[in-house]
Amino acid sequence: MGSLSGIFQRPVIAASAVALASVSSDLRDKIWPSKPLDTRLSSEQSSGYISNLISETKWAHISDNSFSKSFATKSLIPIPNFRHPMNNVDNNCLSNNMAYYVPSLEHFLNVYQSAQLANAPRPIDYTSRVSNATSTDAVYRWHLPQPNAIDLPTNSKTVVVLLGWLGAKQKHLKKYADWYTSKGFNVITFTFPMAEILSYQVGGKAEQHVDLLVNHLAEWLDEECRKNLVFHTFSNTGWLIYGAMLEKFQRQDHTLTERIKGCIVDSAPVAAPDPQVWASGFSAAFLKKNSIAAKGYRNTDEIAAKPTMTEAALLVVLEKLFHVILNLPAVNQRLSNVLVQLKSRQPSCPQLYFYSSADKVIPAGSVESFIEVQQQMGRVVKSCNFKSTPHVDHFRHEPELYTTQLSQFLNDCVLNSCRHN
Repeated sequence: MGSLSGIFQRPVIAASAVALASVSSDLRDKIWPSKPLDTRLSSEQSSGYISNLISETKWAHISDNSFSKSFATKSLIPIPNFRHPMNNVDNNCLSNNMAYYVPSLEHFLNVYQSAQLANAPRPIDYTSRVSNATSTDAVYRWHLPQPNAIDLPTNSKTVVVLLGWLGAKQKHLKKYADWYTSKGFNVITFTFPMAEILSYQVGGKAEQHVDLLVNHLAEWLDEECRKNLVFHTFSNTGWLIYGAMLEKFQRQDHTLTERIKGCIVDSAPVAAPDPQVWASGFSAAFLKKNSIAAKGYRNTDEIAAKPTMTEAALLVVLEKLFHVILNLPAVNQRLSNVLVQLKSRQPSCPQLYFYSSADKVIPAGSVESFIEVQQQMGRVVKSCNFKSTPHVDHFRHEPELYTTQLSQFLNDCVLNSCRHN
């Protein structure tokens, strides 16, 4: 399919103008990248670490006895190969060309420079290879386990992959990553810049980013047979990305899906290409806290709340737009393939669903119907209806219930399987 930017961006921007009074001030950041990241480094950094960055090493081994008395003295930090040419590099300066060829270079240098792991480890970014990429535009970010985490030796063999919702940024997923790393898990947070979703094309840049993550995870799993994956998806966007990753895992090596030990689905799914759901999701991404999707309810008056006139106008335009887009042959076929994967070809691992009767984007009935189908297929399925919390906001509104349910699921369904293996 050709780029959707022509048929997609213009109506969305026009609809956004209708809702201008309600759109938050950072809408521009969602659609157009912000200022480039300053990648200038000191002469000490460049002279001390440049040889390491251009080496053939796949994985950086960092030794530190203070990391944990009960943990191995060598800890693996995943760093991909960089074999790109670097021009005009000497002992005193690094050319700005490095910002183009080596994504998030400064983060890697920080890891090398402070490889004691006595404090909470710095995250590692993998960014798009574009000259104006920023840390908030990272394709994905790797978060290391906290050194004082409980069950560190066991849980550090598992990577939790957090797949963000539409419009999510790395900072929005940090609280989830922090909770997992405090338990000793490795974590990857994955988000798409809004611009890439607006200009989506089958096989284009967005899917190339998914390929990059799948290949990295496959390499990490290949290092040791006891390593495992857990996926935690948000909204239909994260859930569909999960389905695309499952496709690629099975195409690359079907045994990789056996290493997936659990899947947590937050605020999803609607297992059909529904224009109304897509319109609601994009409206919420544009309007953020001004959207009705960001509001739960505590009483009957709030249940009956209606969107503002500007949001209602935006929803009308978006719904008509997605009615056309979702019926385009290439788009419809791509979505159908992913949905079939998620409905009937998921791994046999346990599943946990977080949803809410108050969700204005994903109807609770759609989630419950999908859960029933999965149970009929013999899957181990757990669920929790938060009743009154908004879309993808259950953790913030009910943190104790959210983490209790999550801990119980991980202990009862996921970690026991990992320990057995």
